[in-house]
Amino acid sequence: MTRRQAMVAAMAGVSAPSLVAAQAGRVVKYVPRGDTPVLDPIWTTAYQTRDHAYLVFDTLFGLDAQFRPQPQMLESAGTGDEGKLWTLRLRPGLKFHDGEPVLAKDCVASIRRWGARDTFGQTLLGLTDELSAPDDRTIRFRLKAPFPLLPYALGKASPNICVMMPERLALTDPNTRVTEMVGSGPYRFLANEQVQGAKLIYGRFEQYVPRETGTPEWTAGPKRANFDRVEMHVIPDSGTAAAALAAGEVDWWWAPEADLIPLLRRNRQVVVREVDPTGLVGTLRLNHTVAPFNNPAIRRAILGAVNQADFMTAVAGTDPDMWRKDVGIFCPGTPMASDTGMEVLTGPRDIAASRRALAAAGYNGEKVVLLSTTNIPILKAVSDVAADLFQRLGMNVDNQQMDWGTVVQRRVSKNPPEQGGWSAFGTFWGGLDMFDPAVHAFLRGTGANAAPGWPESPRIEELRTQWLGADDAGQRRLAREIQAQAFQDVPYIPLGQQKSFTAYRRNLEGVLDGLPVFWNIRRA
Repeated sequence: MTRRQAMVAAMAGVSAPSLVAAQAGRVVKYVPRGDTPVLDPIWTTAYQTRDHAYLVFDTLFGLDAQFRPQPQMLESAGTGDEGKLWTLRLRPGLKFHDGEPVLAKDCVASIRRWGARDTFGQTLLGLTDELSAPDDRTIRFRLKAPFPLLPYALGKASPNICVMMPERLALTDPNTRVTEMVGSGPYRFLANEQVQGAKLIYGRFEQYVPRETGTPEWTAGPKRANFDRVEMHVIPDSGTAAAALAAGEVDWWWAPEADLIPLLRRNRQVVVREVDPTGLVGTLRLNHTVAPFNNPAIRRAILGAVNQADFMTAVAGTDPDMWRKDVGIFCPGTPMASDTGMEVLTGPRDIAASRRALAAAGYNGEKVVLLSTTNIPILKAVSDVAADLFQRLGMNVDNQQMDWGTVVQRRVSKNPPEQGGWSAFGTFWGGLDMFDPAVHAFLRGTGANAAPGWPESPRIEELRTQWLGADDAGQRRLAREIQAQAFQDVPYIPLGQQKSFTAYRRNLEGVLDGLPVFWNIRRA
């Protein structure tokens, strides 16, 4: 038994301290996967930032459990002019945290800012002839062509989410971070109580108006805040987080490590369950703008060397029920997933042959700067395996280890590796964010406008455009073509899928599937 397992075992069955019991009705204490160094959900795709954003901000649409968009801030949404006109009507009584009413002009500015950075938003705005606010509660889109995916784009739960900000904040340059957190969501961000790297605090927004109808699921339905405060406690050591949950010092740990799950399950006061059927998909992102990974043949040589089982075993252990290999470009088990071209990942692994392929591709000893995350265990695991793989392939690896917050800020640099840039980093995406070509940010091939790594693939973009207008059968066919092309262009390398579990105290009810959201939860 490891030290951290012993800590959890020692705390098993311990009742909650009296202080926690006294505050139980007012405060929920939560342990996120890691720190939230960036608060602006338009500036970064980091999940911790998205989770923070759902507390503070609201969205025009939400997603239900069938991944269908449902009106959220909206009273109604309708189309006209053969699908080229969309009219969205805000619900009455919506207010921002500064007391100002939510107006359509705020939403128009927010959509424009989001659409400048988000890949799906770029598609929507590219099809938009006019985006206007004809009155205080009406948002109007006039489109060049019908676009039935508009509600999906505005309501998607994958970063970047389309949050509504006051116009004065939404007019901020999309490439400049917004630091003042004023939204219209169910909780206010209490900036004066933030402890950088350790704690984020939120207070219930008493003037928030939930939807009157609908079922709370995923990000749709009424958002009823039942706690006065939400406290996010950043606990980098997994053993410490598990012991705190077992002792009742915290209420909810979003992502317990795989080796601690059996011990947590032995505690009668803790619930451990799979929370998201789409799981988490590991990815190795390569920088297409600098050597050596600006060479597609070198990228393909690395793809042919990756053993997904090595990465997933490091992440989640040897229990095959905790992870899945043979994962392609789209989330396993979803409509767009297929076996097209999968032999490049499922065939026999031969490091000697991969070294020869790398040499034949023209690798000449260029430095590979790997941004390795140290403070989030699953990211550390994929970083360690990636570093080892590069070394076994004979590459000149500079394994630079840092916390995830630094990776998030460093990966936007387009400088050469020797001037503060980078070559590769490992991360995870929720399977929901790899559901289809519309939301799959790492699949975009728009060069300088793509996510960090900046791949350029005209063919993937052409196929994606066709997919957006195709019927179900056409979308499945095009998704197979996109996967085949992705294995040629290699915008990123899939590393396997980890199942998503969450753990919380048994006296916490109403925890929804999907994302860590803080409405609907209450004390038993």
